[in-house]
Amino acid sequence: MSISLKPIKPKRISDQVFDQLRELIFRGEMKPGDQILPERDLAEAMNVSRTSIRDAINKLVVMGLLEQRQGQGTFIRSPEVKSRNPLAVAMETQDASLEDLLEVRMGLECNAAALAARRAVDTDLHFIEKSIEEMKTEVRSGRLGTEADVSFHMAVSYATKNPLQVYIMKNFYDFLFVGIKENLSHLYRDPANIEKILEQHLEIYQTIRNHDDAQAFLAMQKHINFVLGFFRSLNLKPVG
Repeated sequence: MSISLKPIKPKRISDQVFDQLRELIFRGEMKPGDQILPERDLAEAMNVSRTSIRDAINKLVVMGLLEQRQGQGTFIRSPEVKSRNPLAVAMETQDASLEDLLEVRMGLECNAAALAARRAVDTDLHFIEKSIEEMKTEVRSGRLGTEADVSFHMAVSYATKNPLQVYIMKNFYDFLFVGIKENLSHLYRDPANIEKILEQHLEIYQTIRNHDDAQAFLAMQKHINFVLGFFRSLNLKPVG
């Protein structure tokens, strides 16, 4: 039997640097507006050359995750200053409603929760649990808790081990928490809603920790249905 095999190529150092920095951004460990370490310090911390750091940073800049400011340094890019979000364009051109958006979110995130329950490792569980604690801290401090909410859903997406899922959810949440920020704030201003969201997040986390994909799907479905029901009860301005 003749089989065509290809030699295994070791992953370039710059790609490993890129993967690590991208993960920190997607998981919310480095937040919009944060300044990253200078090239020299990053190279020393990661024990790689400055060329590898520079290549990784350039790739992240092209992706729109970082921005370089002349004379200031390199920063995590805020959604407000990114190029037009593809989801925002689709919402406008298709005359879509907020309800349409949340129905899409239902499909994406219920599937993500189920996949996460099958594939999550201890590191993923740590980040999901950490985001819940961060949301509690934000709310106690008088903030809305939206950043920690994003971190929770991104942590679930990351646990799917599916790079397309992670990328799509990053664009989704950039739009959800910036493009419709005024609409979304209605949900977070009611303390009772915050408590329910935290309870739902905890339930989702527990099903993922238990590696119960069917219950994870249902727990996320319950959560998105709660959000969908809230917006259906309001007469809000159109999205976009």
